[in-house]
Amino acid sequence: MFKNIAFLLFFVSQFIHSQETIKGIVTDENNQPLTGANVFWYNTSIGAITNEKGEFLIEKSTETNLLVVTYIGFETKKVEITSNSISVVLKEVNTLKEVVVSKTQKGTEHSLYKVQNIQVMGQKELLKAACCNLSESFSTNPSIDVNFSDAVTGNRQIKMLGLTSPYILIAEENIPSVRGASQAYGLTFVPGTWVESIQITKGAGSVINGYESISGQINYEVLKPVNDIPFFLNVYGSQDSRYEINTHFNNKFTDKLSSTLFLHGNTRQNRNDMNNDGFLDGPIGKQVNILNRWQYNDAENGIVSFLNVRYMNDEKQAGEMSFNPDIDRLTTNAWGSEINTEKIEISNKTGYVFPDMPYQSFGFQNSFQSHKQDSYFGLSQYDIHQKSFYSNLLFNSIINNTKNKFTTGLNFTYDDYNEFVDVNFSRDFSRIDNSVGAFFEYTYDNSDNFSLVAGARVDNHNRLGTFITPRLHLRYNPWENAVVRASAGRGKRAANIFAENQQLLASNRNFSILNNEGKLYGLNPEIAWNYGLSFIQKFKLVGKDAEVILDYYRTDFQNQAVVDIDASPQDVLFYNLKENSFANSFQAEFSIDLMTHLTFKTAYKYYDVQTQFTRGQLQKPLQAKHRVFGNLAYETHIKDKGQQWKFDVTYNWLGQQRMPFTQNNPMEYRLDEYAPSFGTLNAQITKTFSSTFEVYVGGENMTNYKQKNGIIQNENPFGTYFDSSLIYGPTFGAMYYAGLRFKIK
Repeated sequence: MFKNIAFLLFFVSQFIHSQETIKGIVTDENNQPLTGANVFWYNTSIGAITNEKGEFLIEKSTETNLLVVTYIGFETKKVEITSNSISVVLKEVNTLKEVVVSKTQKGTEHSLYKVQNIQVMGQKELLKAACCNLSESFSTNPSIDVNFSDAVTGNRQIKMLGLTSPYILIAEENIPSVRGASQAYGLTFVPGTWVESIQITKGAGSVINGYESISGQINYEVLKPVNDIPFFLNVYGSQDSRYEINTHFNNKFTDKLSSTLFLHGNTRQNRNDMNNDGFLDGPIGKQVNILNRWQYNDAENGIVSFLNVRYMNDEKQAGEMSFNPDIDRLTTNAWGSEINTEKIEISNKTGYVFPDMPYQSFGFQNSFQSHKQDSYFGLSQYDIHQKSFYSNLLFNSIINNTKNKFTTGLNFTYDDYNEFVDVNFSRDFSRIDNSVGAFFEYTYDNSDNFSLVAGARVDNHNRLGTFITPRLHLRYNPWENAVVRASAGRGKRAANIFAENQQLLASNRNFSILNNEGKLYGLNPEIAWNYGLSFIQKFKLVGKDAEVILDYYRTDFQNQAVVDIDASPQDVLFYNLKENSFANSFQAEFSIDLMTHLTFKTAYKYYDVQTQFTRGQLQKPLQAKHRVFGNLAYETHIKDKGQQWKFDVTYNWLGQQRMPFTQNNPMEYRLDEYAPSFGTLNAQITKTFSSTFEVYVGGENMTNYKQKNGIIQNENPFGTYFDSSLIYGPTFGAMYYAGLRFKIK
């Protein structure tokens, strides 16, 4: 039954299409079609071949907008893509010459021509670190901050523009994926080897993807079956007894139908207590993750379609070293926690480009997810089961000419929450949320130095009401190799206060919701405006390629679900914002190619993030105002058979962080007003023996910095003052790892 439904979804969806393809034709100077011409994105392996009519269809690249067209006996041509349809004319040559491209592809690219402030992390960047899952993929990127949220679960939380992940729209190929019940741990459920690239958008995102984006968007692309290799293997092991295996099996059934089976498993069974506080430094447990991905490509008829079927089961156990869940669960014998999650997902996106009008297309995206988490933290219990359906229908076309384009469509979201909370109170928060929206986005591009994207959407939500979300993005190139961008937009979201703040459950704080007039746990929806300016200048410095990036963004909250842990060390309060809440973010980044294959990158970040709490207007706790980032990457020249060395070193310095108020505690359970500044050093060395085999070794937090007093009252976890959530730095210390990658091409 399940298989029949999956294939029915796949074939029904062939009649509708997404906007993510380029259609073109390749001819000679006599307008004769060139059959079998190679078309591929510059510095990638993503390509297509023209049919007997010289036509081709290729997915848009997330890494570059340069398309390379080659044909034997003709000059190679590079084409900068500015529209969804192109016509390429190749010039015949009498003498063939070998073309060698010597420019090194960067791991992270900043475009001068995209309207939005988007940076793309390719696989080259992702391979600079162990990248075991998506939450660990940003350690070499200065725009994303990665923190540990608590000393019990070891869960990593990301921030952008000074705001935590709930304010970031996180999507898988533009389908929202980490939201609601999956906010706390969802990033750890995406294995790093599955990811082809990551696009990071600062500021207000596109209205096409929804109304929830406030501080930005992270969109990750999964490897495409049509371009994947027959077999891939990655094996990983680390000092903290974490072991992982990833395998990809690819099969091309026909020239149009391909499929990849992704298998992932990880386990950590050894109990580690490096800081001698009696608690596990990281949870033990295991995860099984399976994805079957199908791709159908019909270039002649303009059809591309994907179908994903996924199952994931994750089990975590944390707490005291002596905790045994078989006898100690929900008792005071020993403090422990278990978080068991099961996820099922079916998603499909399909596209159709009109054969006679290549600038016009349909897109259709659908996704069903079931995310079930059963968990407890000491004597507190938290269970949530979210069943979601998402559907997005898009239509793309032009107005008079290709300088004026538009995208319009309809969007539907359905969320069925079965949520139970047992803390200092027991309550069932089960509910159904649904929304229907329509959007229109206009794009103008003069094909030279100016472009804009103006969009708006109208949504009707059963709890948020009917509302309008406007977004505006501008791009201007004032001179060569420079771009200025500006953006403004409004976002609105329903805060899932317990799912998003699960680290606070690992404490003995009393939970209180101070408002009851709203429709979301008694609270009103969160509303914020985001404004931003960005400047990029690429130039030569002593003959070397260099780049300077300056970003400033401000987020103003009209309403916010305030999470207050400053009122009292024994309480956490949730209430509607009464006065001011804002986040100012400034980032200055500089990079330079010091020599061939040697790149240096550094960044300074300043955050001013303040909220009106019950104790007054205060800087957000556990948020460093000043951060410094540095990265040095070097590769040797590639020798015969692909032999190469790769070296990467990343340094992060965090300034002082304001600690939550603990002065009401007894002296031994008080924290300083500010946490000390500290630095961490990560490094990795990769040895590539051939194009099919490589090994890597690396270390994280090689400065061996460990936070003192990571758990308050750790000797009595059932006492009044127990709290494991006030984490500003690493708790494990230095950690080293090794792994290997093997491919069959």
